[in-house]
Amino acid sequence: MHNFKRPFAYGHASDPDWRVALAGALEMVGNQARTGTLGFLYVSDLLENAFPDLLMELKQRLDVQHWIGCVGMGICATGQEYLDQPALALMVTDIPESELAVFSSMASFVSSPPLQVGTKVPFFAVVHADTSTPDLPDLVRDLASKTQSGFITGGLSSTRGKGVQVADKLVHGGLSGVAFSEKVSIVTRLSQGCSPIGPLHVIGDAKSNIVGTLDKRPALDVLYEEVGEILARDLQKAAGFIFVALPVKNDDRGDYTVRNLIAVDTDRKLMAIGEYIESGQSLMFCKRDGGTAREDLLRMLDELGKLVAGRPIRGGLYFSCLGRGEGLFGPDSAELRLIESRLGHFPLVGFFANGEISHDKIYGYTGVLTLFLDD
Repeated sequence: MHNFKRPFAYGHASDPDWRVALAGALEMVGNQARTGTLGFLYVSDLLENAFPDLLMELKQRLDVQHWIGCVGMGICATGQEYLDQPALALMVTDIPESELAVFSSMASFVSSPPLQVGTKVPFFAVVHADTSTPDLPDLVRDLASKTQSGFITGGLSSTRGKGVQVADKLVHGGLSGVAFSEKVSIVTRLSQGCSPIGPLHVIGDAKSNIVGTLDKRPALDVLYEEVGEILARDLQKAAGFIFVALPVKNDDRGDYTVRNLIAVDTDRKLMAIGEYIESGQSLMFCKRDGGTAREDLLRMLDELGKLVAGRPIRGGLYFSCLGRGEGLFGPDSAELRLIESRLGHFPLVGFFANGEISHDKIYGYTGVLTLFLDD
């Protein structure tokens, strides 16, 4: 007979006073989390100034050996999202310390040390990052290459403040997080929030983030054809739901990264996007649409449900884009409630990010769900 382990302890609350919010979350946590090995902590940027005092109080209240986390302009919890509210969410695990390693201040892939759990290369890692870090896509790719699976998940802190991270202590800049050995059972998947509206195009003339031609035609002519000239000329109107998608090379699932359409030059028929590109790359246009985002989230959840195959979910982490949430799925925590409705009630914490990390890339407008399973 299998001896199932308990779900992780978790709690969340909202209040302008961080002490009240922390007390509410700890009351929800209960006695189970008085001791633990690793805690995840996500705090609204509206409480960022109180983060040092909050973390100190949390460490005094709970005998938890390690903490990781960051700030976000929105906080995620089981069936509940706190968007632009002073809130926090925490989850305490009992994953053996021998099977994890906390790391921080990874700001250069040239000088960063090897990632290890004990004496072994880790299998997987959960990562938080600062958007102002130079060469961040390269850092993410390098960190993923230092795991056995080549897979990491996480998010870029979203804040109106300094973007503080937690990796046993408060840190700023670079990458921080926790690496796990292969003995920790984890499954993860990504859901896109945008859908293609046209075929793949080949980038011709390109410089930095400026696209000159697509399929040997002026880039703006192609954009006009697919989204309409009036909409394309009104960037302010189009910026909310017309984007550029760059297919991921050598990916048989048709995966792509979404980037913003930043500007157009109607005289030279150029367009600028939120990513450096090269001639020969593929590009397609896509739209942000609540209906297709919901369909893709349900697809991801059904896929995860099959992977879980009846095994108890001990806890989960969800990193969703700031452009999702209520604006895409509707009010009353619809996005988080969809997860609960498909996979059941389980401990979940996370935040709304300024970019989501999955596998070895930084995405936009996606939701990344990572589940910890019973062994």
